Amino acid sequence: MSAFPRVAVLGAVMATASACVTINIYFPAAAAEKAADRIIEDVWQLGEGETPTIRPQPDGEAK
Repeated sequence: MSAFPRVAVLGAVMATASACVTINIYFPAAAAEKAADRIIEDVWQLGEGETPTIRPQPDGEAK
């Protein structure tokens, strides 16, 4: 068997194997909903001329 068919078969096998890989990313919907609720509360509570305050996150960092 010459080099070209061997490389072609190897390439086809690798392409088929890589096509079967699936990456699942799970988005924390509950955390996103909680953050959205907090943003909405902040927006509704701001009066004219007031500046928004930064609340610390549960992990202790201000964002």
